[in-house]
Amino acid sequence: MTEFTNWIRRDLLKLAATAAMASALTFGTAQAGPPKTIEAGKLTVGINGDMPMTSIKDGKLIGTDAALLAQIAERLGLEVKPVQMEWSALIQATKQGKVDIMLGSMGYTDDRTKVMLLTDPIYYFGTFLLQKKDTSYSTFADISGHKIGTVTGFTLVPELKSIPNVGEVKLYDTSDGVIRDLVAGRLDMAVLDPGLVEYALLQHPEWNLHQVALAPEPDKYPIMSTKYYSIMAIYPEEKELYEAINAEIAKSWANCDNVKSMAKYGLGNKAWFDPPNPDYRIDRPKDWKAPKSPDSCFQ
Repeated sequence: MTEFTNWIRRDLLKLAATAAMASALTFGTAQAGPPKTIEAGKLTVGINGDMPMTSIKDGKLIGTDAALLAQIAERLGLEVKPVQMEWSALIQATKQGKVDIMLGSMGYTDDRTKVMLLTDPIYYFGTFLLQKKDTSYSTFADISGHKIGTVTGFTLVPELKSIPNVGEVKLYDTSDGVIRDLVAGRLDMAVLDPGLVEYALLQHPEWNLHQVALAPEPDKYPIMSTKYYSIMAIYPEEKELYEAINAEIAKSWANCDNVKSMAKYGLGNKAWFDPPNPDYRIDRPKDWKAPKSPDSCFQ
């Protein structure tokens, strides 16, 4: 009888210890709280206010990139505190820890890895050909023999002019001027900022225009063939925040949250979610693979 009693007592002690450990773990998780930020419990977000990527309405973040980050901040238990300033000032503010994070169709570059923590991408962007809906130009060969417009100072202008037999490359001071001539039939196609254009097209279906992704030829046209990672940049001292946001970005890809956020502003095309091949980020392990949206996101 004594041996049986001792056996029961040992088992009860094991169960109590296991329950205590589980309780401690649960309590620890619940009390962990949001990741450390400049201002406790708040996420100071730097934006330049360019739509459709970022803006503020009624004190809340809106836009393709900003609305997604607002979702992520809520899941992390952080209150969003938006700060708007010029792009160059945003970079300095992030480097110096005046904001926790900056975003807004921000492209990855090797140089930026030296001064900020760059998150996993939330989408990708490359070169698109803006044109009438009754055409579907999509290659460099298609550009030959046609009039194409773009904005003065764009880095792709020299490549554009080097395309064999290009009909004419017309340069404009603003995107508005390019679109106006395209609608009027004075241009056959145009190359502009794809996000801004898609947002404009959503508001002006009467233009009868659409954008088609340009098929890359990196050996001949490296600038126009590059596909960029659209990322967020974080103050370099906040590695805990960086890791937490990266984990949430992974969930956003799996749940199609980024696709839904982009689609609200007319940017639901699969091309925005198809990564570069090969990957070229120097701040990632060699076996790192850029995320890609599951097909179910587009059904």
